[in-house]
Parts: sequence; C-alpha cells; structure tokens
Amino acid sequence: MRHRQGEKLGVRAQGQRRFIQRPWSSWGEGPCSGAQRSWIPLLAPGYEPTTFQSQSYSFLPGTSPVPFGCISYTGPSMWAGLAKVLTRLQPGHGGPRVLCEALVPGLVPGGARRHRLAAAPLPEGTPAGTSSIRQVRALEEERLVSVQWADGSRSLYPFVWLRDNCQCPRCFLPSAGARRLPLPDLDVDTGVDRVELTEPTKVSVVWPDQHTSEFDADWLKKRCFSPSARQKQREKLFLNDKQYWGSELRIPTASFEEVLSDDKAAYSWLTTLRRVGIVYLKGAPAEQGQVARLSDRIGYLRLTFYGHTWQVQDKTDANNVAYTSGKLSLHSDYPALHHPPGVQFLHCIRQAEEGGQSEVVDGFNAANQLRRENPEAFRILSSLRIDFTDTGADYCDFAVQSKNRIIDVDADGQVVRINYNNATRDSVLDAPLEQIQPFYGALKAFVDLMGRPQNLVTYRMEPGDVVTFDNWRLLHGRRSYVSTRGTPRHLEGAYLDWDEVMSRLRILGKAIRGDS
Repeated sequence: MRHRQGEKLGVRAQGQRRFIQRPWSSWGEGPCSGAQRSWIPLLAPGYEPTTFQSQSYSFLPGTSPVPFGCISYTGPSMWAGLAKVLTRLQPGHGGPRVLCEALVPGLVPGGARRHRLAAAPLPEGTPAGTSSIRQVRALEEERLVSVQWADGSRSLYPFVWLRDNCQCPRCFLPSAGARRLPLPDLDVDTGVDRVELTEPTKVSVVWPDQHTSEFDADWLKKRCFSPSARQKQREKLFLNDKQYWGSELRIPTASFEEVLSDDKAAYSWLTTLRRVGIVYLKGAPAEQGQVARLSDRIGYLRLTFYGHTWQVQDKTDANNVAYTSGKLSLHSDYPALHHPPGVQFLHCIRQAEEGGQSEVVDGFNAANQLRRENPEAFRILSSLRIDFTDTGADYCDFAVQSKNRIIDVDADGQVVRINYNNATRDSVLDAPLEQIQPFYGALKAFVDLMGRPQNLVTYRMEPGDVVTFDNWRLLHGRRSYVSTRGTPRHLEGAYLDWDEVMSRLRILGKAIRGDS
C-alpha cells in the first residue's frame, strides 16, 4: 500500500450543495490536467474537509494497485472524526468515479434529519444485455429522480410516478401484473428520503414514511419520459407506423396452415396485417369453419347481430346488401356501431363463374390525399358526426344506431379509422341546415378520390383463399356476379377486434423475439 501526504482542498458551492476539489493531475499521469479537475460532493452541511490523502491497494495477489482517495473531515457530533469517500481513477474515461457517498448519514447540525441526495455510481460487473446506470440522485426542488445511464444519457422520473408504481408485493400484484396501491393512499406531493444505487441495475428509493421501492434499470429505461423514448414505446406496443399504398400493391400472401401451426408465420402475418392492412392466406380447406379456426389462433371471434360467423350468399329477402349478387360499393363494415369491428376475415368456399371480383382501397392513404387536395372537405368529414343505422333480424333482432365521423383522427391529427358505408348511412342527418350541402360535397370528393384507378386494387378470390384485412383502414367492395342455382357463390366471414389481435401479436413477439 502506498500513501501520499495530506493536502489542502478547495471548496465550491452549487445551489445548496458544496463540492471539494482535488487536482488529480498531481498524482502523476492522472486523467485530468490543467483546468480539468475533479469535484466530489460534500455529504452534509456542517462537515468541513481538511485534507486529502491518496493511497493505492492491491485487492488480490498479482493484481495492479487501484488508487483511492481518503478525505478527512471535521464536523459536529460523533462525526467529527474521519469520513471516507472512495474514488477510483479511470485514466482516459473522464476522471474518477465516486464509488460510495453513504458513509456519513444525511444529518444537519443539531441532529435534524435531512433528505440525502445520493449520487451513486455504476458498480462493476453489470450483466451483459441489461441497461447500465452510472448515477442516480434526487432533485428535490423539481421533485424528480435523475438517472444517468452508462451511455451518458439521462432520464427523469417524477417522485409521484415512482411511488405510484412501486413494485413491492404490498403495492403491486405480480401474478396479475396489477397495481394494489389505492389512489386515495397515494401522496401526490410526496418527497423522498433517499435514493441510491443498491446493485448495478437496481435503484432504491426510500420514502418519507420509510417505505422502500426498488426499480430495475431495464424497467425504468422502458418507461423513460423523453419524447423519443415515449414514441419508441408507443410504436413497440401498438405498431402505428403504416405502409400506405395504391394500385401498385402486391397483396402480401402467406400459407393458411403455416399461420395456424408456426409462431413465426403467425407473427409475420399479424405484423404485416397491422402495417399494410391486408394479408392473403392461401390453402385453407374449401369448407365452412376455417375462419373460426383462424380466430382461435388469435383468441376469439367478435359476436355481432349477424352471428359469430356469417355466410355471404345471394339470399331471398336479404337482410343485408352483401347478401345479394349486386355490386357493392367501397365501404367499411358496421359503422352503425359506435365501435366497429377492427379486423375482418373472408374465406372463399365457392366463387361465382362470372363476376364477383373484390376491390380494396387504403382508406388512410385516401384520407391523407384528401387532406392535401381538399383541406376543407377533410375538415368537414373529420368533424361532423353522421348518423348510421342497421335494423333487422339474424342472430337476434336488432335496431342499431350510431353517430360517427367519416374520418376519425386522433389528438395529433393522424387518421385512425374510416367509418363509411353508403348502404347504412341514415336518412336522418343530424346537422345544421347550412352544413348539409358542404357535407355532401365533401363526401362526394372523398368517394371519388377513393375510386381513382391509382388508388384501387382488384383481385379475385378462389376457393381456399382467406383475405384478412383492417376494417378500420380498408374500404372493400365487390363487383356484381351471376348467381348460379345449385352452386352459388359462397364466402364465410367473421370479425375480431384489434385489442385481441394486438394482444396475440405482443405474446408472439415476446415468444419469438424476447420482447418485454
């Protein structure tokens, strides 16, 4: 062990905290020189640094000595003796790191308790593949915990949010992934007693009532409040980034049986369905029941007034225009519901000998075109609520009524759903008289735009084909066909909601890619 005689230390103030200065370059080939000096925070008011003594020590035989610093203090009460702050020199890596700042309790003269702003560094041996923390500290005035990551970036976490999301068994039920802490028991103005890094990837927060919360570094990193981190998390959870298209689209295709049996195929199918809005599955048996099998791969079907599944055929006294052989104009299904189904499956069991081709258009792409070409029409269709209705009897009798905007946008102005079905658009139009003519003009402009050849994709289903598509985004139609007795055109359909589809997608992603 080598020692250096004590030297006088400089002191400076920053806010309510004071720091001591040690010219590390005087150690010889240290990491700092000239104006580059290392400042170490004082542990508590009332303690005065007197001297600094350097020393080095070999912890294991045959290893190089590690330089440390020992700071002597004078101060009140029992702590008037020696207090140590260990620092480790790392040449070429920005100077020393404070390894411990917890040897002197956070006491002010006179014994009054003080919140300690612990600045704890990253201990050695952080496991590979985990987020590494260099330092944590509490910012009392801002009511935030600051986490400095090993890559130099910083995240800030509100005290109240950390207390609300304590992961201890008293506050959180891990078997359900659910919060147990009742909101009436939450002090929304809570402070902290101390914050420290207890392990390489563990942050501990002790609250004023001495309740302790511990947070994993990866858990915190995932919930960072920076705009970029929030956007990354949104995309990971909801896959909102879309691939827009027009007539150039070659509809993505996959194997029906592979989707049913292989997790990677199912994950690819659902990811593409979310991104592109439509996926073709080939090779299903040409018999009823296949859309139910496909839905079982996800979770469960959505029951509607037309049943769990429904048969698209030319029917006498049809209770839906789809149950005829006539042309179906571009539409989304079920805008007569305030929450229309998110995903639709259509399985071709038997195709017409003549006619019956299917048509689809990317409604989000068309709506964005309308916004650019005719902003006033877009404004009308995204603000005026239009009446839709559907009455009849099938699975049971029904009389459905809704008010929906033709174009739904979110708080950021992004198009999130198209609600348009000319067949079920009600003759009741609950709008001021002076808005009626502009509404018709705006709707006609939108429908004409969707029907442009450059926006339209046409395809013909064959027996065994299953088309899966986003009913909130795509508008689909059908050309008229010649109905044949004995062998009529027959499609079986079913609905799911996006909540169930996204749930399965996240589960598959976790199984395949380890997403958390």
